[in-house]
Amino acid sequence: MDVVETFGGMIERAVLKNPEGARRLLLAGYRAQRMALTVLPNRKLPPSKQFAPRAIMKLLLRALAQPENAAMVSLFTPCEPLIAAGITPYSVETLSGYIAGTKCEKVFLEQASGEGLPETMCSFHRVFIGAADAGILPKPRFGIYTNLACDANMLTFPYLSPKYGIPSFFIDVPYEKSEDAVRAVALRLKEMCVFVSDVTGRAVTEEALRTVVGRSARTIENYTAYYGQQAGHRLPGDLTSEMYLVFLSHIMLGSAEAEKFSRLLLSDIGKAPESGGKRLLWIHVIPFLQNAPNALLSFSDRAYIAACDLAYENMLPIDPARPYEAMARRMVYSCYNGSVDGRIERALQMAEKTKADGAVIFAHWGCKGTLGAAHLIKNALEGSGLPALILDGDACDPGNSSDGRTATRIGAFLEMLEEKYG
Repeated sequence: MDVVETFGGMIERAVLKNPEGARRLLLAGYRAQRMALTVLPNRKLPPSKQFAPRAIMKLLLRALAQPENAAMVSLFTPCEPLIAAGITPYSVETLSGYIAGTKCEKVFLEQASGEGLPETMCSFHRVFIGAADAGILPKPRFGIYTNLACDANMLTFPYLSPKYGIPSFFIDVPYEKSEDAVRAVALRLKEMCVFVSDVTGRAVTEEALRTVVGRSARTIENYTAYYGQQAGHRLPGDLTSEMYLVFLSHIMLGSAEAEKFSRLLLSDIGKAPESGGKRLLWIHVIPFLQNAPNALLSFSDRAYIAACDLAYENMLPIDPARPYEAMARRMVYSCYNGSVDGRIERALQMAEKTKADGAVIFAHWGCKGTLGAAHLIKNALEGSGLPALILDGDACDPGNSSDGRTATRIGAFLEMLEEKYG
């Protein structure tokens, strides 16, 4: 019997009868899981990757149990001002990923479809909106979102803010990368701090913000050093561990937990053995719930993910003495901002840094940006000598993925890399 599947079925049935009861049941399940992660961690994982799920689960539990002290954010929102004010940020992608991991996403996808949301929309956002409409997600204090990277935010937040009756704040990131754009976004981030203070009654002081952004700077330095050691070493891990890095380097960036994780990660990679496995550069979302890629890439010395662009996109040197400009520069000069050329250039840089043998471009269902750019990225990488695979699938809705096809395509790609490099 699959315990997770059974629990997910209980949640789905409870949602239809008693959403509040379903929420309490979900919280109880997540609390039990956090206890299990503390008492019985996966010993195959190094300390950093044992710490990550506990830290993220702790954040998620705070958001669900104390919604009056939580903010709904998009993944690319700089959350340092919220952390400085003692507000718990949680993103669409984080919560939907956990819901899908609990195997109760189907009822929320059906709820979203019943509300008229198109099935071509990103499944992370459809699950999130469906859970909100079903009444399982508590009302947060406010919302903050940006147009950076994901166009689904432009529907999700304007839809949910009036539904919840909460204020929301939008950060517009100019398409062109320039210092003028940095100054404009920095000014908007100052206004965001005023917004947070007005809504919560808590001042976001410059001193507190510098402290938090200072942690971000040190965390990014550790991550950068970690990637530099990926060229010859492999940390044991599964695909879920790689997605944790995405969350810890975004909504948790600036927190003490994220800095601790980065220190542990750097320490662990320094002790890791050398590996002859094929190093993969991963472009976009990691299908951490799908059986086929997990079977081929989790705890495997044959091949592993050396870097994912969703995790490294914002890892730029920053000056904590100028916190607003530091956060703004991360957004403006993100490889996800502007034309696809930025993602290609950054991918080639990381491929060189990690000595990647090949790249996988995951064309996640509903993500127009990556779907439209996939062949451009593939052609550019292969033109530079890096073999690339476009893999179609859905990282949140298993109904849009085929395990058999995924296994065949990844397997064939790895065989090609092994023939090419030996």
